[in-house]
Amino acid sequence: MDFADAARIVARMHRYHLSPLFRSLAHVATLLLFIIFTANPAFSAGFSIEQLMSSPFPSGLTSAKNGSRIAWVFSRRGERNVWVADAPDYKARQLTKYAGDNGQAIASLRLTPDGKTVVYARGSEVNDAAFSANPESNTKGANQQVWAMDVDGKTEPRLIGDMGCSFEDCEDIQISPDSKTALWAAKKQLWLAPVAGVKDAAKDVKQLHHLRGDSAQQKWSPDGQQIVFVLDRGDHSYIVVYDVQSASVRYISPSVDRDTLPRWSPVGKQIAFIRTPGKEVKLPLIPQHPQPWSIYVADVFSGKALKIFYSDDGMRDSLPHFVDESFKFAANNRIVFDWEHDGWNHLYSIPANGGDPALLTPGDFDVEDVTLSADGKSVIYSSNQFSSDPNDQDRRHLWKVAAAGGTPEPVTKGETIEWSPMESGDGKAMFCLGSTATSPAMPYRVTASGREILAKDILPADFPSADLVIPKQVTFKSGDGLTIHGQLFVPKGRTEAGPALIFTHGGPPRQMMLGFHYMYYYHNAYAENQYLASLGYVVLSVNYRLGIMYGRDFREPPNTVWRGAAEYKDVVAGAKYLQSLPIVDKKKIGLWGGSYGGFLTAMGLARNSDIFSAGVDFHGVHDWSMFLNDWEDNPAAAPDYKDAMKLAFESSPNASVSSWKSPVLLIHGDDDRNVPFNQTTDLVQRLRHQGVEFEQMVFPDDIHDFLIWHHWVAAYTATGEYFDKKLK
Repeated sequence: MDFADAARIVARMHRYHLSPLFRSLAHVATLLLFIIFTANPAFSAGFSIEQLMSSPFPSGLTSAKNGSRIAWVFSRRGERNVWVADAPDYKARQLTKYAGDNGQAIASLRLTPDGKTVVYARGSEVNDAAFSANPESNTKGANQQVWAMDVDGKTEPRLIGDMGCSFEDCEDIQISPDSKTALWAAKKQLWLAPVAGVKDAAKDVKQLHHLRGDSAQQKWSPDGQQIVFVLDRGDHSYIVVYDVQSASVRYISPSVDRDTLPRWSPVGKQIAFIRTPGKEVKLPLIPQHPQPWSIYVADVFSGKALKIFYSDDGMRDSLPHFVDESFKFAANNRIVFDWEHDGWNHLYSIPANGGDPALLTPGDFDVEDVTLSADGKSVIYSSNQFSSDPNDQDRRHLWKVAAAGGTPEPVTKGETIEWSPMESGDGKAMFCLGSTATSPAMPYRVTASGREILAKDILPADFPSADLVIPKQVTFKSGDGLTIHGQLFVPKGRTEAGPALIFTHGGPPRQMMLGFHYMYYYHNAYAENQYLASLGYVVLSVNYRLGIMYGRDFREPPNTVWRGAAEYKDVVAGAKYLQSLPIVDKKKIGLWGGSYGGFLTAMGLARNSDIFSAGVDFHGVHDWSMFLNDWEDNPAAAPDYKDAMKLAFESSPNASVSSWKSPVLLIHGDDDRNVPFNQTTDLVQRLRHQGVEFEQMVFPDDIHDFLIWHHWVAAYTATGEYFDKKLK
């Protein structure tokens, strides 16, 4: 029982017609409960995980190319719907009316260029058995489909095609410049369908071509007469241009290398793309190999390409992590891209006919979200740059800089977090998604004086912002001297030693921040850390090496993952930091995390049950050696294959099961497409042989990032209850 439960019992006493004596006793009981519960901060602050997770999560913010209309997706308690807003007041309104926590995601939201129609994918990608996720276990199954709906709301959504996308998050619907035709990739081919609707799927939904290979990264030319795409043939890939009228194709500067990320010039006469080396077989597996890359600009009609930029051969010059986000063909014949030559993920621009790259974003920080202004002359980006407040290293703010070069100007600042910047099609307004330490993610209009929330009325009235703690940025040294960042959640009123938890994120190229996160998975995880703090746990969220925003050397260090798991040192360092705090009971430290965080949770329990007294492992990796055959083409041909398999196993929790003593709660959906369910199945058998105490929570037919909202609620509720049972 917590204070809220007890208070409700006393309140019921007051509601009855009791004698004055009993009413007096009720008042005394209320006072005693207040004294008892406020003196013991280990009890709940009086809000539930449901309250924390009932706010709508926004995603897919987009704008019509012509005009001022914007759109986004809200996921509210598992119900996912499209919302739109228009100038001048940008009052938000719900467009689609999907109801129920049914696990049917909405992705790839697009507004047609004329702004009259939204197009989107509904449902999830298919797994290896060609089944879309069916987390409700519907006996009729589930499909991933393409839908369109007129923004005036006078008609219902109309089905325009099936996707059957086979890679997570590969949904990428492209709308023709005349707003009439949708284009997407599925089943390794490209498909076309009329936005106005499909009368006969066999006739109206057309396969663009029948070329050998896997087609993706498709883009319409500015005039809508051509389509560029990537044709992947395994050890090499091509940039291909499809002519709409003649239904013919031509290859752009074909080679033995891998060409990707085609970008049309604003007038459609050139295509910029990135080239990396083709596949080399029988390379050793254990050494990390650099991935040099080049930028080419090709004439669309001749197919001839000019190399305008090439990296060096060092590890820092490898293809950047964010290149897909940053690579743009801007106005005035400028190519914008990111490069980590100086150790930081910075933006550069270069003339399309070649020249010296101009550094756009100097400083010791990384750039993440990147978009062009409506006129293509400026770059708007998010970063963790800071001038006076070092806490901004663990936040995001928006900045703007001329694509040709100049001084970056801050667009947002303060104790807030912003991401997904975007200008309206007419260039008169800027929008973003944002949050704070105590307010969840919402869409905003950016103004000269700050930001204005859109759809404010949709926020739950009982969202407990006032009851949340503000996490503190902390740093500590790992065992080898590396500086590690973390966010420390301290329960309100905590003055004495009590239980504590380590949280480790997944990815691993992620960064947890001083507020609600921009990814749905970690928005939920942040809510859970707040909930655990309300239950009386000091929580340290560890941004271990391999994470983003602290430079390339931090993100791509040696001897990590299956090559040695050096990142586990950072988890141990986090535990030692907690042990140094007078408000932490050294014998009551647990840890939890999901995916890669589940791996690190299992590592902590397997290697250091002397430090970690209990853990909750969400869909974690437990044996790296089971992945090598999937990651490499014919890895057994590598000269160090046996050594690599041995190293991978030794870098895994399963290798240390013999020293695993602490209890664990294992949580997994059995249609997981990121971490196979057999990683948990196998671990359980090993724990049984060792006599290790474990509990399990399995969600049949759900995936890695649970599609059913109630599954998140159930899993997070169970997490709190499990730690209460084991650490209190």
